[in-house]
Amino acid sequence: MNLYEKFMVAFEGFGAAHGQTKISEERRAGKQKAHSFIVRQPLTLSLIESHINGFKGVGSIPINEENKCKFGALDIDQYPLDLVALDKKIRKFKIPAVVCRSKSGGAHIFFFFTEWISAGEFRDKASEISSILGFGNCEIFPKQEQVLVERGDVGNFLNLPYFDAEQTMRYAIKEDGEEATLEEFIELQESRTVLPKDFLSLDFGGSSNQFKESPPCISTMAKQGIPEGGRNTSMFNAAVMFKKMDPDNWKSLLENFNTTYCVPPLPASDIVTIQGQMDKKEYFYTCDQQPLCSFCNKSLCKTKKYGIGNQEQTMEISGLSVVLSEPRVWFADVDTKRLELSTEDLQVPLKFQRQCMEQLNYMPPIMKNSDWQTLINSLLENVNEIEVPQELTYKGQFLELLESYCTGRVQAQSAEELSLGKPWTEEAKTYFKLDSLMQFLRAKKFDNYSRGQIQERLKELNDNQTANGSKNFKNTKGEWKTVRVWWIPEFESEVQVPSIEVQEEEEVPF
Repeated sequence: MNLYEKFMVAFEGFGAAHGQTKISEERRAGKQKAHSFIVRQPLTLSLIESHINGFKGVGSIPINEENKCKFGALDIDQYPLDLVALDKKIRKFKIPAVVCRSKSGGAHIFFFFTEWISAGEFRDKASEISSILGFGNCEIFPKQEQVLVERGDVGNFLNLPYFDAEQTMRYAIKEDGEEATLEEFIELQESRTVLPKDFLSLDFGGSSNQFKESPPCISTMAKQGIPEGGRNTSMFNAAVMFKKMDPDNWKSLLENFNTTYCVPPLPASDIVTIQGQMDKKEYFYTCDQQPLCSFCNKSLCKTKKYGIGNQEQTMEISGLSVVLSEPRVWFADVDTKRLELSTEDLQVPLKFQRQCMEQLNYMPPIMKNSDWQTLINSLLENVNEIEVPQELTYKGQFLELLESYCTGRVQAQSAEELSLGKPWTEEAKTYFKLDSLMQFLRAKKFDNYSRGQIQERLKELNDNQTANGSKNFKNTKGEWKTVRVWWIPEFESEVQVPSIEVQEEEEVPF
């Protein structure tokens, strides 16, 4: 295989669709604004070549139709980011992965497999890895454990590296810290492609049996040491954990934790203050605060005896996609589970909650309207648009019925029959009465357009030029008559000529 073919094999994903992104010059919070959309066509070799040569950037959808993946990634949106230090950390933990600079200056940490692996299993292990690396709040691709293929869902795509490979900004990092060429990237990718079972069996060890049932963030911080800047928050949450673990001896456990794992330990007065707070009332973990959120592994934490359990948490909604049908169909990831929504479900928190209950057997807390609007608007900024065949849109349905009206019913034999509601075609234009067209549409159960919307569609077919007026004709009596009409360019008709069986006559002897 050549480089293009090897690149395509490395990023094999969803078979019937791929992603594309158009980048604007405007930047937002360190990231370039982008318009992302899904094209319902396979990711072909020609598209890969176009991507690598800098003509059209593409992305691959990691999850396939069977909810498995052959590659995955951690998407780290942190700016600035030391890619060399990140790569060294990955090699320190012996993680089989390739670090690439993302288009926005963050990092994509890619994992490659010899065989397909369950998307859910990959996400669980990837979440553990992100916690170990200190990026527990990063996005994981695939974003979901399953896609609702039968409903038109295709999942979310990830932009591929090495766009415009000769002068790319989406390069991989070599072990010496230098930028890898495309050829060197393929070598790295092949050398770090592993069996799924070897990936799932990665063991990063633990600090002590003491933290076997602890929140992953606390056990990870204990293993790596808690530096200045995060000690107060860490000790507060450690106190919450120790009160759950040993209500009688939690204070001494906290003091020992401080002297053992904080570098340097907090002053004794600070520990006493935290102990005093805990004596007054019950507290919960502050999962959204640093440094805890950097080492978070929420799904694993829920399984731990002293983890978050059923503690009320803000639900995680991500991976918003919209099928561009009419009406729109939306898909969102709610704590890694795929949820199908209408536009109204997305607008109203109570309706969203109802869909979670019906589809996921989960009743999330209802957010304040202002918070909900902020959340949805942030998701809409990077929504994935999924293309659909035109016949699944109101416009496509209207055009199909309009063609049927103009070509499929009894045609007027003269302009005079326009007054009878029949369409009349002459000089490459088809004329008709608007009321007659609307009667036809109602008979076909199409009531999605108002009269004004129909008029706008007819104008569009005439390049937004005047599309209505008067048609003059002579009736059978030779009198001039006028009828108000609309017109559109004549539909091209395919004339089918029936085949004629020709029988050869026997030759008559002379």
